[in-house]
Amino acid sequence: MGAIVLVRSSIGLAGVALSLAHGVVPAAALDYPTRPITLIVSHRAGGPSDVIARVLGGLLSQVLRQPLVIEGRPGAAGNIAAEQAAQAAPDGYTLLMGNTSVLATNPARQKNIGFDPELDFAPITLLGTQANVLVVHPSVPAISLTQLIELARAKPGLLTFASSGHGSAAHLAGEMFRAETKVAIVHVPYKKPGPALQDVVGGHVQMMFAPAAAVANHVRARRLRALAVASTKRSALLPGVATIDELGLHGFDATTWYGLVAPAGTPKEIIDVLHHTTAAALEHPNARRIMGGLGIDVVGSSPREFDAYIKAQIPKWAAVIRSLGIHTH
Repeated sequence: MGAIVLVRSSIGLAGVALSLAHGVVPAAALDYPTRPITLIVSHRAGGPSDVIARVLGGLLSQVLRQPLVIEGRPGAAGNIAAEQAAQAAPDGYTLLMGNTSVLATNPARQKNIGFDPELDFAPITLLGTQANVLVVHPSVPAISLTQLIELARAKPGLLTFASSGHGSAAHLAGEMFRAETKVAIVHVPYKKPGPALQDVVGGHVQMMFAPAAAVANHVRARRLRALAVASTKRSALLPGVATIDELGLHGFDATTWYGLVAPAGTPKEIIDVLHHTTAAALEHPNARRIMGGLGIDVVGSSPREFDAYIKAQIPKWAAVIRSLGIHTH
């Protein structure tokens, strides 16, 4: 049997005739897909996961010649969506938009979540990474990371940091910062990221770790002061802001990331189809533009690379969560 070949889409997705296999392919994979594919998203409409899913959905539908239906299943920090995806038939017709919480941090901070990110999913690709930025209200008398640390050490309990809730990315970044700098800063949890950020802009809370896309305009308007990027490389949205690693806390990395997974047991040939079509979609100008606007650096890794990435992220965050005693209820 020959290779699977996907013809050129109407939007010219990644060129002509994308070959997805190199040799013998089982007959079952040759006619995939023959019906709509469901992509489960664990977060609210309009959030990064939802936006990425809809961009990919439109592009992949063109090439795969089947609709990619977005199904929003918010709640329980993504666990509801992940459990549904984990229990779906491993036939390539149900996928999950995974992220840091669902695939790395939730198992360490919650018991009996209904799935195991390492055992219950087949990685397809790491779609992209999103830099978080440490911002402070302009009233805080610190114009550098060093000054912020010195202030926090000199006046324990004076500085507060906001987050969208216990165990959220912003909370874990703040806790990691507190542990590595040995400063006494006070966590102020909110139920959603929007109100948390607004209270930092309003000066009710002094600081926050937030996505670059959420704070860039505030920084440019001087409503917030950006002190450092909490990822291993700078953000294109705030290129003049150094990373925490550059500023002396070597190895500090509180990056948010997004990836595509399928239920464990999905045939390798189908995973390969999905990986190659997704990789091509990520090269499309529309995907690059929209994801860039969200402050997301496109990755498009192989299934094996994404599997290794997840396996490295789980123990990293588990260690942080255990050492800090963070638990959700």
